[in-house]
Amino acid sequence: MHISLHTPHSSHHMEFRTIVDIPQQSFTIDACEEMLFVGSCFADNIGRRCSEEKFRTTVNPFGVMYNPASILHTIQRLDRYPRIVVVTLGTDYVYRLKATGEIVDNCQKRPQNLFTEEVLSVDECYSYLAKAVDLLREKNAEVKVIVTVSPIRYRKYGYHGSQLSKATLLLAADRLAGTYPDSVSYFPAYEIVNDELRDYRFYQPDMLHPSEQAVEYIWQRFSETFLSQQAKQFIEEWHPIKQALAHKPFNADSQEYKDFFSKTMLKIEELRKKYPTFANE
Repeated sequence: MHISLHTPHSSHHMEFRTIVDIPQQSFTIDACEEMLFVGSCFADNIGRRCSEEKFRTTVNPFGVMYNPASILHTIQRLDRYPRIVVVTLGTDYVYRLKATGEIVDNCQKRPQNLFTEEVLSVDECYSYLAKAVDLLREKNAEVKVIVTVSPIRYRKYGYHGSQLSKATLLLAADRLAGTYPDSVSYFPAYEIVNDELRDYRFYQPDMLHPSEQAVEYIWQRFSETFLSQQAKQFIEEWHPIKQALAHKPFNADSQEYKDFFSKTMLKIEELRKKYPTFANE
C-alpha cells in the first residue's frame, strides 16, 4: 500500500515506508521448477509458499538447519541437485559434540553438558558457505543459489547478541555473492522485515517471528524479483483452481458439487497440457 500525503505548498509527498531496492537479476525461475530450500524455519515458510504455487520443492530434507556448517552438511548429503537453491542463514552459533569435536546439526534433546557452544567468525561462515556453493556448482554447473538471512531474532542470545549474529551472517552472505557473482544472489528478506515492515503488527504474538502477512509480503517481493513471466502467468491461472480445491462443500454428494468438481478437474487437465512440468500430487 502506497500512502502519500500532499501538502498544498509542495509537490513532494511524504513517504511512510522505506522500500528496499532489489536489483534486477540475471536469471529467472520458471513455472513448477524444481527448487531446494535449506536453512532456518524461514526457509520452511518460503518453501511452503513455493509448494502451494506448485513449484517442485524440497524443503530441509534432513531437518531445519540454522548455521552455515549445518547447511553445508545438508548439501553434502543430497542426492539431487536442482538448478535453484535457496539458503536461509539463521545464526552463527554452532554446537560441537565434546566427544568427537564435530559440529552437530541437531542436539536431539541430548544433555547440554555433552556440547560446547561456539560462535563462528565471518570467515568461518563464509568458508562453510563457499564449500557448499562449490559443491553445488560441481554437481550442477547451471546452479543459482539465492542466499537470505532470516529476519527471526533469537531471544536467547539477547537482542544485541542476536543483531551481532545477523551482522556476521550478512557480511558472510555479501562476501559469498561477491565471490560467485554468476551463481549467487542475495535476497534481502532480513532488510524487508526490518526496514519496510518495521511494525509489530507484522509479527506473530511472540513478537519475534514474522506473521503470515509478513511472509506473504516477502513472497510477493521474491516473486517479483525471481519469477519468469511464464511462472507469474501460471500462478495467475493456478489461483482460481487452488481456491476451488480448497472449497469445502456443504454437501459433497450433491450434483452441483460433483459438476463443480469435474469442472475443476478439467481446468487442471488444461493447465497440465499448457505447462508440462506441472505435476499434481
